[in-house]
Amino acid sequence: MANEPQDDPRVYFAAERTLLAWLRTGLGLMGVGFAVARFGLFLREMQVSQPDPGAHTMGLSLWSGVALVALGVIVNVSAAMRHIQLVRQLSAGTWQPGKVSSSGVVLALVLAGIGVGMAVYLVLVR
Repeated sequence: MANEPQDDPRVYFAAERTLLAWLRTGLGLMGVGFAVARFGLFLREMQVSQPDPGAHTMGLSLWSGVALVALGVIVNVSAAMRHIQLVRQLSAGTWQPGKVSSSGVVLALVLAGIGVGMAVYLVLVR
């Protein structure tokens, strides 16, 4: 039957587009994490050139940058695993529509938590 999801190539193309969107998200997280980590290095270099040695950096940008890179890696690996699982379900005809994307919800909550933490940090550290 042509109406079955496993027979319709558009379903597989949609799954591939979803995978590519997740990969873009993971790469974006890794890029931002790298920039955040390098920005801390830039600030340290600028601090060394200043005559006032009283300012002190805590290295928070390095660790938050590394955490964002690690989160990007986790997103990419979980996207690949989810894509493989989805294609297998589509091929076997066991895919169930209407399920919530748990990985998407978890990523949204983690990023919201990071955003709140960064906002608090920016308000408290001047």
